[in-house]
Amino acid sequence: MTFSPDDLGLLAATDEIEIETTRADGSRRRTIIWVMTDGPDVYVRSVRGEAGRWYQEALADPRVIVHAPGRAIAVRAAPATDDDAIARCSAAITRKYAGRSGYRPMLRRQVLATTLRLDPA
Repeated sequence: MTFSPDDLGLLAATDEIEIETTRADGSRRRTIIWVMTDGPDVYVRSVRGEAGRWYQEALADPRVIVHAPGRAIAVRAAPATDDDAIARCSAAITRKYAGRSGYRPMLRRQVLATTLRLDPA
């Protein structure tokens, strides 16, 4: 399944989204993160690496919701561990966020493995 052109365009144009994850106790949490697109693919990455709480929760329950302006999009988060996906995400980060505070930490070796691909649910 792929994102609709409208949803993909919205995510490509949006600098920050809220990702809604489920805590271990079943309650929901929203965290502001960056979102990257490359063609039809949508990626997120934890700037805190594996210590990122939202990242840990998305791994435990990949059914998450992405909140972008005017939209709540149900997605499934999946680890993007292949070298190509990680490189594509890093290139998308550079295209979209170069020069912004927080940009360089998103490219550190220790956070690359926290790249997640988001697929429509």
